[in-house]
Amino acid sequence: MSVSMQWRQWGRQVVEIEAKAIEHVNRYIDDQFEAACETILACKGKVIVMGMGKSGHIGNKIAATLASTGTPAFFVHPGEASHGDLGMLGKQDVVIVISNSGEAHEILTLMPVLKRLGLSIIAMTGKPQSNLATLAQHHLCIAIEEEACPLGLAPTSSTTATLVMGDALAVALLQARDFTANDFALSHPGGALGRRLLLKVADLMHQDERLPMVNQQVTISEALLEISAKGLGMTAVVDNRGALVGLFTDGDLRRVLDARVDIHSTSIGTVMTKDPITVDCNLLAAQALKLMEDNNINGLVSVDAHHRPTGALNMMDMLKAGVL
Repeated sequence: MSVSMQWRQWGRQVVEIEAKAIEHVNRYIDDQFEAACETILACKGKVIVMGMGKSGHIGNKIAATLASTGTPAFFVHPGEASHGDLGMLGKQDVVIVISNSGEAHEILTLMPVLKRLGLSIIAMTGKPQSNLATLAQHHLCIAIEEEACPLGLAPTSSTTATLVMGDALAVALLQARDFTANDFALSHPGGALGRRLLLKVADLMHQDERLPMVNQQVTISEALLEISAKGLGMTAVVDNRGALVGLFTDGDLRRVLDARVDIHSTSIGTVMTKDPITVDCNLLAAQALKLMEDNNINGLVSVDAHHRPTGALNMMDMLKAGVL
């Protein structure tokens, strides 16, 4: 057997073993799981997740997933907790302790204090008869048949099972809270989803002195100077009252040049695109983007209640903001 075939075989063995571990976890979505969900949902404080070693790394991710899906949570290292970080815990908090063996010394040392504080404790272990499992109010079993490591030493299937159980908790709670995409965006303002859901046209548009705008009586050549100066590839065209009457874009310019129109003597009002599509500045940027895509246009002008231009934006603005 070639080395390349061994790589694939070894990799597939890991995937198969861990897939079986996930299937195994499914049987543990039981009464204890329901009780744990109810306890967390009723929590008036925060959820504190603890774990040592690889369980700690997984616990950190579980805490992050809970926090980003509507359940305030953070990770506390058991070792640091014994040296002052227990002060982060409040009496209304819920603690999730993770240990595959259920016998992690650093966590067991903390149990009397956690009990004395009157905290609700949820244990996540692979040993239902372990000390940690019996000391907790609720036990979420994450037992597996085998680790994917052929030596049976490196936490592999067990950490996968733990992660899946944590995700099951987080998503079940998300649904119980009627957590929405908008709620998710509020905790992810720097992410792509946050940008798509939170940014409005007003946040992206060019306005005031950066807004390209000319009177309908100026010549095409004068309008081109405004387009070049503002760099949006277009200009709003207004009447003497300042109301929007048209739009002139790079595309319009190409059509004018093809028609051999004299750009120095022809007014912009005679060649502009009349009654262009406009938006309100409070429209979500994602909705404005869809409007541009549906109408095959590269830019939009925002207008006020009197149809006066208040701002303009184009596809490049969407791209820079991460909306596109």
